[in-house]
Amino acid sequence: MIFYSISNTTIKGHSQRETAVGREMAGMTVSEMEEMARKCRIEICKMTHRAQAGHPGGSLSEIDILCGLYGHRLRVKSDDPDWNDRDRFILSKGHASPGMYAVLAEMGFISHEDLKSYRVKGGVCQGHVDMKWCPGVDFSAGSLGMGLSFGMGCAVAAKLDGSSRNAYVMVGDGEIQEGSVWEAAMAAAHHELGNLKLFVDCNRIQNDDFCEAQMRMFDIPSKWKSFGWAVKVIDGHDMSSIVESIDWMDSITDKPAVVIANTVKGKGVSFMEDNPAFHGAAPSDEQLAIALSELGVTV
Repeated sequence: MIFYSISNTTIKGHSQRETAVGREMAGMTVSEMEEMARKCRIEICKMTHRAQAGHPGGSLSEIDILCGLYGHRLRVKSDDPDWNDRDRFILSKGHASPGMYAVLAEMGFISHEDLKSYRVKGGVCQGHVDMKWCPGVDFSAGSLGMGLSFGMGCAVAAKLDGSSRNAYVMVGDGEIQEGSVWEAAMAAAHHELGNLKLFVDCNRIQNDDFCEAQMRMFDIPSKWKSFGWAVKVIDGHDMSSIVESIDWMDSITDKPAVVIANTVKGKGVSFMEDNPAFHGAAPSDEQLAIALSELGVTV
């Protein structure tokens, strides 16, 4: 987490983030973020196993990006999760909540004990991310396709407040089949929202099968470019590339920016990788033991 004071300026009526005044860089190193991602993968497997439900595949594909964002850039305070001038992170693919909860536990928003409440009635960690239940969650998810519109609203609000805060959003590639995503994409470019940053988790698998079989989306980067966004394509599991892409995002101030992250669904667990069956299936006792062993846990 990065806590600092930022000077603010206005260009063409738009608030722009400048170099921080006297800031202390509290960002994690690449190796530290890689280790955090490994720990989070362990918790993802444990959470879904305990609940015998949930979405491990998409949580494992997103986790390197989440660790990079929280460890390198996001301006938030774990001891003051409702801090008004915090950056916002919107997990639009909110069914992949185990990844979000694991990161929040690593960053101190919730305890590791709270992770045991995943999918338990009344628990901190609901099945889909829910801002009413879990500190550090800024968006209650359910139906897909809603998060980018919500993030756009957060970005507009920041402009109206004269704030330098950013709104970061993550969607899945299957999710961008929703028409509401493209309405928000068009509106964000029209309003020149340089403080709106988007990650597309392109793990190539959605609820029932590979995206290619369900509905082809053809050239995804070109689509975003045609809607007026700045576009960058990366390996979504290479932490150095993730960090560089976040820095690139923050350098774009005159339009929204999107990082297309090519990922592997189930990354880090051999039998889950590129396996549509683990979009929404929990590991068995035997499978959990295999997963934990592959992730470096002695069982």
